[in-house]
Amino acid sequence: MKVHLVDGTYELFRNYYGAPPMTAPDGREVGAALGLLRSLVAMLSQPGVTHVAYAFDHVIESFRNDLYFGYKTGEGLEPDLWNQFQLAEDVVAALGVVVWSMIEFEADDALAAAAARFAPDPAVEQILICSPDKDLTQMVTGNRIVSWDRRRDIILDEAGVIAKFGVPPTSIPDYLALVGDSADGYPGIAGWGAKSAAALLARYGNLENIPVDVMEWDTKSVAARRQVTLSGSLNQNRDDAMLYRRLATLRVDVPLDENLADLEWKGALPHLKELCKELGEDELPDRVTRWQS
Repeated sequence: MKVHLVDGTYELFRNYYGAPPMTAPDGREVGAALGLLRSLVAMLSQPGVTHVAYAFDHVIESFRNDLYFGYKTGEGLEPDLWNQFQLAEDVVAALGVVVWSMIEFEADDALAAAAARFAPDPAVEQILICSPDKDLTQMVTGNRIVSWDRRRDIILDEAGVIAKFGVPPTSIPDYLALVGDSADGYPGIAGWGAKSAAALLARYGNLENIPVDVMEWDTKSVAARRQVTLSGSLNQNRDDAMLYRRLATLRVDVPLDENLADLEWKGALPHLKELCKELGEDELPDRVTRWQS
């Protein structure tokens, strides 16, 4: 079997900014949640999609906000989008798909924990983490755990991650610590860019393995003068780099109640029809291929 683990927060954002708005009969904006639901119905109709779970950031803040003041928050989130977070969870659950609603942790942590838990199961052929988020590429393992950008239909296996970032999946948190992640709110280390981070991490693997003394650096892909600048910046900000890596490292110890069998999609729940009617989308249930009694 293949297991599809979906980043529900990303899907909601994607549909909010990419799908047309739609107002429910009661006046609520529901276009993003309905776009997400349509996309999920389409995915469930594809052959081989049998075991599925969605993870959502029920609140934007997580334990990482306690570690770093500048970490992303829900500040500035458009009300019409924020008001659809709970609705998105509700429609996915009504479709009969497992929902992980994250409060202390983030949706990415839930996906990482599920991938780590289910990958060793001999019944699992492949785990597809359905998100283009570069944070999640740290979980890619060979061709067994892959990252799937559904919008562009791009799958990254381990070789694909190396080709894209210049480092293996295990070095992605170190890479993000150096280059920063504007979406998550941490800046990286001054002077470090994608090429320099990839060059050093391809040689040393992790931050702690990069020599403090630049004279010990063993890489010819970065000019000597540039090495001095990079080394000075990293040595002055190593504590920050380690903190940023901690922010970038996904947690695989998230408590998830479901086992692999629970992820099997058995069909939509009957109340999905009533929910769709409330949202002004009477035709969508006709596309659902399976229903629970």
